[in-house]
Amino acid sequence: MNIAAFIARRIAFNQQKSFSRFVIRLSIGATVISVTVMILTLTFASGFQKTISEKVFSFWGHIRIQSYYSARVAIAEESPIHRSDSVTNLRKSHPEIKTVQAFATKNAILKTAETIEGVLFKGVERDYDFNNLEKFRVRGRWLKFTDSGYSNEIMLSAYTANLLKLDTNDQVLIYFIQPGAAPRTRKLKVAGIFKTGIEEYDKLIAIGDLKLIQRLNDWNPEMIGGYEIFLHDYNRMDKVSEEIVDDIPLGLQSNTIKYIYPSIFDWLNLQNKTILIVLAIMTGIAILNLITCLLILVLERTRMIGMLKALGARNRTIRAVFLYHGAVITFFGLLLGNICGLFIAWLQQYTGFIKLPEDAYYISQAAVDIVWWQIAAVNIITFAICFLVLLIPTIIIWKVQPIKAIQFR
Repeated sequence: MNIAAFIARRIAFNQQKSFSRFVIRLSIGATVISVTVMILTLTFASGFQKTISEKVFSFWGHIRIQSYYSARVAIAEESPIHRSDSVTNLRKSHPEIKTVQAFATKNAILKTAETIEGVLFKGVERDYDFNNLEKFRVRGRWLKFTDSGYSNEIMLSAYTANLLKLDTNDQVLIYFIQPGAAPRTRKLKVAGIFKTGIEEYDKLIAIGDLKLIQRLNDWNPEMIGGYEIFLHDYNRMDKVSEEIVDDIPLGLQSNTIKYIYPSIFDWLNLQNKTILIVLAIMTGIAILNLITCLLILVLERTRMIGMLKALGARNRTIRAVFLYHGAVITFFGLLLGNICGLFIAWLQQYTGFIKLPEDAYYISQAAVDIVWWQIAAVNIITFAICFLVLLIPTIIIWKVQPIKAIQFR
């Protein structure tokens, strides 16, 4: 029989009312709260970063291939490039790539009888994968492309549509800015309306036919603005962007979308620092509570320590009693903390009861992403740190003298 473990269990599960029993429950409660907050911090932060990143990628892909002369900002038109089989065939040599799609953009002004609004008209082709944007479609449908000529339809954001008081099937005049020449006018029909929640997109982008841009710019069918590449795993975009440089024609460059929208991703990266601060604070709270709890238990059990020493128990054995006791408190705190944290995360995932102002956070409700290795890491690291720190209060045991301890009141 493990004497230290036996005594620790008797102390831990003692049903008699005592101050130490209250302290133990208080310590377990504090550990539960700390672990719950840590789990919610990780799941909410991971969900927030993942959701915002996916929104950014959905409109522009993970990697852009453009001319070296194209400006590296979101609102600039691209310098034209010729279609390249070596780019469209990148999927064969790089299995990480999901799709390669051509696009072009052009600055334009939308006009109604009451107001005007500037947009960046993004032209796409018949084979464009609108599945990436389906979750943003509010009403209407996606573009219909024609076999000859260009589609006379346009997709507007909810922000632009509300500003211009437009709805699906309404007609709108669009003026395309021509450098050194008068604007060219077209009348387009609103096919559908989307909403991303990202201000930079909703105030800026409209979607139409790439053939219209080719005609307005006097491009031949083989000229486009660039390619956008979607990957199966966006975490690999930096590596893939570097790998494909040797496979694309001279005069073209490969950049991740993080390079186009650095402010958004810098903001997201700041969340990692916040996560570390919260985890450090919560771990510190759990450690301080456990140390305080164990100090009180050691002082309250001073007579027991003296009797055990008088009976021949070694300091190591007595120390193990309180370490077992601390481990029990930590274990139950972690267990209940995991249950509470994961339950709240699951509840948010399926009900969305925690709402956020979309104009500030780009999402209307807190997003949840449960990453199990992060949860496991929190539990293992917290338990290991707490267990090591629990060695501190047990130092008192070495200084307890049996005769004085037995007389202790």
